[in-house]
Formats: sequence, C-alpha cells, structure tokens
Amino acid sequence: MAPAASKLRAEAGLGALPQRALAQYLRLLRLYPVLTKAATSGVLSALGNFLAQMMAKQRKKENCSQKLDVGGPLRYAIYGFFFTGPLSHFFYLFMERWIPSEAPCAGVKRLLLDRLLFAPAFLLLFLSTMNFLEGRGAAALSVQIRRSFWPALRTNWRVWTPVQFININYVPLQFRVLVANLVSLFWYVYLASLGK
Repeated sequence: MAPAASKLRAEAGLGALPQRALAQYLRLLRLYPVLTKAATSGVLSALGNFLAQMMAKQRKKENCSQKLDVGGPLRYAIYGFFFTGPLSHFFYLFMERWIPSEAPCAGVKRLLLDRLLFAPAFLLLFLSTMNFLEGRGAAALSVQIRRSFWPALRTNWRVWTPVQFININYVPLQFRVLVANLVSLFWYVYLASLGK
C-alpha cells in the first residue's frame, strides 16, 4: 500500500509543478515586471534562434550532432533581454495610457500605432543590433536593410497583425509581453533565416 500511496503523491506533486511555476512567475511579474519580462524575452529569444539553427540543419540534412553557433542564441538572448522585454513592456503601458480602451475606435488606433510605427522601428532596431553584435560594419547593415527590411516587414504585417490585434485589445496588460514572446519563438526562427 505504501508504494502506491508514494507513487500517487509523486504524481500529484508532478502535476502541481506547472501551477507552482505559474504562481512563481506571476509573483515575479508583480514584484519585478520589467526584469521578469526582460528575462522571459531573453530566454525565449535564445530558444527561437536555437530552434532556427536546428531547423536549418535538418533542412540541409546535416548531422545534428555538429556544433551549433552558440553566438546566435547569445545574441538573441541579449536582444531579448535588453530590447524586446523592456521596450515591449513600456510600449504596451504607453499605448494603454495614450489610447485607453474606452476611447472611440481604441482597438483600431492601437493596432495602427503598433503596426505602422512600432513594428518598422522595432525591425530596424533588430537588424541594427544584430549587425552590431555580429561585429559587422555600417556597409553590411545597409546591405542587410536593403535586402531584408521590406520582405521582413511585409511578413511581420501578415503574421503579427491578427496576433497583435488580439494581444493589445483582449489580453490583460501584464501578459502582453509574454504572449508576444511566445509568438516570437516562431518569428525569430523566421528572422534568423534572413541572416543566412
């Protein structure tokens, strides 16, 4: 009887793990909102780049035991921690205050602000930061922008417009960065593929 009861307790403890993790995340989010969002963005950005590298290896039929570019996830972690998390946090706060949900056509205004101003600026910041972190000069950045900016922005508008409409209008403010980070996992896979 004791082994069965012990197994049952262990399974119950395992099932409670996600709830405890969520409770801890919510506590950190309440106590340290910017730092928590920055750390989450850094980890998920690095994971996105790691996944992009794994997918590229599989596409090329390369041996997955070959070394990965450790610098890629590190650059993405830096970008996520110092830019994505904090900037998104403050942008969503600004949007919430500048265009309150009670304002006429608030949902459309928020979406236009995000899509027409924030998205292009954020994409330029991404390309510039990655160029700098990779140790490339201004000429390489110019080529990268000419080659990648418009295709990436058009794809951004197609992918992110419905996501952001839901995120900025229906997701509670404290979870908007997390929702964007989860979608960014796949978005960073796409952006990483542009650099190759």
